Amino acid sequence: MRSRARRTALAALLLAAGATACLTGCRSGQGDTSSGDTTRSAGSTASAASAQSASASPSASTPTPTPTPKEPFTGLTGAQISERALKATTEARSLRMSGTVPDEENGGTIKIDIALDRRGDCAGTMGMNGQGEAELIKTGDTLYLKYDERFLRAQSKGEPQADTEALVSLLAGRWTKMSAGGADAKEMAGFCDLDKLLEDAGDSDDGTPTTVTRGKATTVDGTPAFTLYETDGSERNTVYVATEGKPYLLRFESGSKQEPGALSFTGYDEPVPAESPSGEVLDLDGLDGMTT
Repeated sequence: MRSRARRTALAALLLAAGATACLTGCRSGQGDTSSGDTTRSAGSTASAASAQSASASPSASTPTPTPTPKEPFTGLTGAQISERALKATTEARSLRMSGTVPDEENGGTIKIDIALDRRGDCAGTMGMNGQGEAELIKTGDTLYLKYDERFLRAQSKGEPQADTEALVSLLAGRWTKMSAGGADAKEMAGFCDLDKLLEDAGDSDDGTPTTVTRGKATTVDGTPAFTLYETDGSERNTVYVATEGKPYLLRFESGSKQEPGALSFTGYDEPVPAESPSGEVLDLDGLDGMTT
């Protein structure tokens, strides 16, 4: 029964990786012109007003106007901002992504919250359709998984009741481990490879014309950001890019009715809390005869 639980977790994580690959879909050469910008530059208006004020001869009693903060990415098109965000994000040493993505195979929603780095370590949680949760840790050459009872029961629907009860009794709330290089864990462990994940994001251009237009300055969870709109046919996705420090991707919101979802990106270049679980850990590689 253990292989069924593994396949379910693997499918969810790979779907998340696929979603991430389309977040920075605007590539060099894709359409965006200054006339396509949807928001007029507040900085330009402020600059004009400031210039007009400077040309006058103020009296001694005239207060000095407070300068308006410069609008982020002044003079850049949406496509140019997107390119900067792509470069900064794909050069990150680590990051954390959290949110929801559609489960294309079974319908419903996959919820993820996982941090990963370029060493191949990762740590986080995932859940499907609000039916329980699984924890994941990969450190070094070992992959650790822990499922709660709701998750195991939800993923065992259609199986004989005796098998389900045996699976729950064996695995629920218990850390398990397996070799990250083994056949059962290789693909899932590969998802923890940030190099590959970001490489896929950088190579996501499929030739479909995409127009990127500027939005406006805002904040994402308290972090200053700038809004971009990526339009592909009838769909318009919303992307938020950091305006302080490196222009990292902060959030992606899908505009697709067929594939709704949103992912937030934080923890750039921060250590990933991937530590081996303490206490008893069940070694799945040593359990012969437990496969389906």
